[in-house]
Amino acid sequence: MQRARPNDKRVLVIGLGRFGSSLALELVTHGWEVLGMDSNPRLVQSYADMLTHTVVADATDDEALRQVGAHEFKRAVVAIGTHLEESILATSLLVDMGVPDIWAKATSRRHGRILQQIGTHHVVLPEHDMGERVAHLVSGRMLDYVELEENFALGKTRAPRELLGRKLGETGVRSKHGITVVCIKRHGEAFTYATAETIPQKGDIIVVAGKTEDVERFAEIS
Repeated sequence: MQRARPNDKRVLVIGLGRFGSSLALELVTHGWEVLGMDSNPRLVQSYADMLTHTVVADATDDEALRQVGAHEFKRAVVAIGTHLEESILATSLLVDMGVPDIWAKATSRRHGRILQQIGTHHVVLPEHDMGERVAHLVSGRMLDYVELEENFALGKTRAPRELLGRKLGETGVRSKHGITVVCIKRHGEAFTYATAETIPQKGDIIVVAGKTEDVERFAEIS
C-alpha cells in the first residue's frame, strides 16, 4: 500500500453535510484540490462552484466509487454522520481499495471503535470533541484546550503566580505539576517558544502540554 505523500494535495470528501462541507471548503482555501461527493443532488449542486470537483454518487457502491477514481486518492474523508451503516460501508470500501490515509467522522465512541476496527486511520468525533473542549473552557481558567489524543492535551492559560519572576528551569514546574510549558505570549507580542531561561511575568499567557488531568489541575492554579 502506498503512503500518502505530503505534496499530494488532493482529497476525496464523502458527505457534504455541515461537517463535510465546512472541511472541504477550508481545504480549498488552503490550496487543496477537493472532490466533494454526496448522494444528494441538491447538496452537490450547492457546492459545485465552490469545490474543485463535485459528483453525485452512492459511496456505498463499490463500482460508483471506482468510477469517480476513489482508489486513486491518497487521502479521503468520510463525513457521513447520520447514517451509521452507510458510514461504515463507505469507509470499509475505501480500506479495501487501499486508500492510505482515511479520516472518518463518528457520531459516538461506539461508532468510532467500529471505524477503527475496519481499518480507518483517523476517527473524528466533532460533536464530542467540541463539547469536551467547551466544557473545559466554561468550567475553569483555561483560555483554550485541545486534546491531542486520549489523556494528553494542550492547554492555554494565564501564567500562575508561582511562576512569575522566575526562570522556568528553576521553578520545577515539570516535576511538581507534570506539565511542560511549551510557549509564552506577552501582551502585544506574538507567541514564542518557552525555554528554561524564560521568565514569565504577570499577565503572560502560556501554553502547557501534559496528561489531561495534569493540564486541568495546573490551569486551576492562581
